[in-house]
Amino acid sequence: MLANYHTHTVRCNHATGTEREYIEEAIKHGFKILGFSDHVPQPYPEGLSSRIRMKMEDIGEYRQTLLNLREEYKDKIKILIGFEVEYTVQYFPKLIEALRENSIDYIIQGQHYAPDEFNGFYAGMPTTSEQDLRDYVDLTIQGMQTGLFTYLAHPDLINFHGDDAVYRKYMQKIVEAALQLDIPLEVNMLGFVEKRNYPCDRFFSMASEMGAKFIIGCDAHKPTALRQPEEIPGFLEFMERNGITKNLIPENEVTIRKIKQ
Repeated sequence: MLANYHTHTVRCNHATGTEREYIEEAIKHGFKILGFSDHVPQPYPEGLSSRIRMKMEDIGEYRQTLLNLREEYKDKIKILIGFEVEYTVQYFPKLIEALRENSIDYIIQGQHYAPDEFNGFYAGMPTTSEQDLRDYVDLTIQGMQTGLFTYLAHPDLINFHGDDAVYRKYMQKIVEAALQLDIPLEVNMLGFVEKRNYPCDRFFSMASEMGAKFIIGCDAHKPTALRQPEEIPGFLEFMERNGITKNLIPENEVTIRKIKQ
C-alpha cells in the first residue's frame, strides 16, 4: 500500500494518538499518501450530542492542524484532509455546505446507522431482520448516488444473520451501484484484525464475481494500525480467497472526488 485514506483522530472520542504519531508511523511503514478521515460531525439540532464524532465547531481546528502538518511533512509524505461521512437524508445538505466552506479535500462514505444514530439502528449489531438489511442497503445506495464519495468504507458492515439468499438479494444492489457509479469498495483492515463480522467472505466473493473494484483501508484508530497488508496474519489469504487482489486499485491511483462546488 502506498496510500491510506481511512485514518481517525482523538476528536471522535474513540481513537488514540496524535496526528504527528499517525504521520510518523505511516512514513515508517512506507506510505506515500496519508488521508485523515475522522468521523464527520453532524449538524444536529440543539440537545442532540454524539459521543462518537467531533462537533461542528471542531472542523476548522481539525483542518488547520492538518494543514500545518501537511506543510511540515511535505517532503516526506502527502497529507490529505477528509472525513468519513455518515450519510443521512436529514442532515447531509447542511453538512456538505459546511465541509465545502472549510475546503475539505475528500470524503469517504461509512454507513453505521440507518437512518441515523438517534433514530435508527447500528448496522454492526447482529440482526435477522430483512427490513434492517433493506434499510441499510437503501440508505447506503442513496449516499453513493450523491456522487461525492471517493469510496465506500466497510460496505459489508451490516451484521445480517439471516438467510444467505436474502443477504445476496440486497447486498448485490450495493455492488451494482458501485459498478454503475465507479465507486471502489473498501476491504477494511480494522474489521479483519479485530475479527469483526466484516470484511466477510460472502460479500467479497460475490462482489468479486460481479467485477467490483476494491481498495484497502486501514481504518486506523491508533497510529500502530497503519500497517501493510502483509503484516497482518491471514489478510493476504483472505484477499486471494475472495478474488480481491485481481480487482484491487493501487491506492495512489484512486480517483479523489472533490466536494468543492
